Amino acid sequence: MTNDNALIAESAISLLLLLIQVPATAILFSRLLKGPRRHPPIEPQQPTPELLGKVSIVVPTLNEALRISPLLAGLSQQSYEVREIMVVDSKSSDGTPDLVKVSQQKDPRFRVMTDDPLPSGWVGRPWALHNGFLYTSEASQWFLGLDADIQPHPGLVAGLVKTAEAQGYDLVSLSPQFILKYPGECWLQPALLMTLLYRFDPAGINTEQPERVMANGQCFLCRRSVLAAVGGYSSASNSFCDDVTLARNIAIQGYKVGFLDGAKVLKVRMYEGAMETWKEWGRSLDLKDATSRSQLWGDLWLLTSVQGLPLLIVLTFLLMSPPLSYSLTPPLLLLGLNLFLLVIRFAMLIAIAPSYDRTNAKGSWLFWLSPLADPFAVLRIFLSAFRTPREWRGRKYI
Repeated sequence: MTNDNALIAESAISLLLLLIQVPATAILFSRLLKGPRRHPPIEPQQPTPELLGKVSIVVPTLNEALRISPLLAGLSQQSYEVREIMVVDSKSSDGTPDLVKVSQQKDPRFRVMTDDPLPSGWVGRPWALHNGFLYTSEASQWFLGLDADIQPHPGLVAGLVKTAEAQGYDLVSLSPQFILKYPGECWLQPALLMTLLYRFDPAGINTEQPERVMANGQCFLCRRSVLAAVGGYSSASNSFCDDVTLARNIAIQGYKVGFLDGAKVLKVRMYEGAMETWKEWGRSLDLKDATSRSQLWGDLWLLTSVQGLPLLIVLTFLLMSPPLSYSLTPPLLLLGLNLFLLVIRFAMLIAIAPSYDRTNAKGSWLFWLSPLADPFAVLRIFLSAFRTPREWRGRKYI
């Protein structure tokens, strides 16, 4: 009877897990099936005369001296479509403004300003971007927010604006190509990225639900008139994911918002190593500031079901379960479902490989083992989902 009880318990647990995982798998599959219909990656383009002076660029900085040089060099290579480049510095202590002033001597489009003291109710990044927006030229038709850690290719701005105008976007942001250098991040970073890819439509798909719109503030292009109509960054003032919060607020107003693949036009070196990636990126990936509590719980259920559990369930069967019969019992169905989810996960690595520059990475082969980090990635989203950051980029928040 003991064995019978064990089999009954195993079947009951398997049925419960199937009830949890099958609907989540269906949702995931419906999103992945949209992939072939997505807009192709943005290509670098040469500007044409009608683009003259259309874009004002704003870069928020706080102690970015060690990584801003590639951005400054890349922006100098952008052509006449860029009217001005405003660097809004939040009182850096590492000489960041001095580097901008050196670039200004070679390219008069560069300007540097210090934002006002951070008021209550604002997070530093949206406050800097808001200040920059207020001081840029009203003659520009487009506002482009860029982070200090990106490395733009020549033709980025022209390609981005031409695509936005051709597709009728009011706001469009780009996913970058990530630069990996160290073994730990080659293993962990793709697993963290997958938490976004599983929750949202692929880059290049126009999401119909405003509350599910995705955005990336590292490269964030918006019509100046639209940004003015929504009060600049004020609607995302206290958000630690201001890019997604602002994009969703703009989409709710009926404007067309796009999130496209920018791997061919910009690279980014976000964090140094696995520990910094875990701490800094992991605490914003939950997107709780832009998401309702019900949506947050739904996302956590989805990630747990299709990314966190499959590896653990398959390992449990391999290490602990007795041999399975070939009849369609709940345990066998559960094992089959989770093997299927793991196959999808490894296939996704092939799909996202162009989104990574692993040319100079140590242990780059660990990228292909990143599915083994999935339970940790999902755990990181859980840990972040119910905590408000107290420190961000050197600023402390009460």
